[in-house]
Amino acid sequence: MKTIDKRILWEGKFLRSVLIRYSDSRAPGEMPVLRDWEAVERVNCDCVVAIVPFTADGSVIVIRQFRPPINGYVVELPAGLCEPGEPPEDTAHRELREETGYSAGKMHFLTEGPLSSGLSSEMLSVFVATDLAFSGIATRDETEHIEVLKIPQHELQSRLLELRRAGNYIDLKLYGLVELARNIR
Repeated sequence: MKTIDKRILWEGKFLRSVLIRYSDSRAPGEMPVLRDWEAVERVNCDCVVAIVPFTADGSVIVIRQFRPPINGYVVELPAGLCEPGEPPEDTAHRELREETGYSAGKMHFLTEGPLSSGLSSEMLSVFVATDLAFSGIATRDETEHIEVLKIPQHELQSRLLELRRAGNYIDLKLYGLVELARNIR
């Protein structure tokens, strides 16, 4: 299998839709079949980061914000887009400050991988933030209306369940990434 061609269908400020033509041969010696796949890509950014922030007392910092694509509030990890040329670790520091008001004394790389490989080429780099100090909310993007939640790790499952029952969506990445990050903390 291999990509033959990619055509832009439309492009906006942050996303573009592409039609990918690829060859698909199911068995050795078979003639390849050409197939089309619709996908989206990020524009005007080099990467996407998420941060798992742990306080000294063992709490995890998460955020709650309105997400127009699902017409609802989502509880998720702080995250953001890398400016062109900005290193992912620098983005993680910046986004943590902008979204939560916390600065990290240490930022550890955790993992990276695709977010939704059937939909997007987007790759997520995840960092664990420790040695946090609250410095106050800086300037947020005007479209971000964020509530910062500090949740003790031992209460995380029950608090997320409460938030879900109250009508919030819970970003599924939150569960696994917090668990994976506990080893670094």
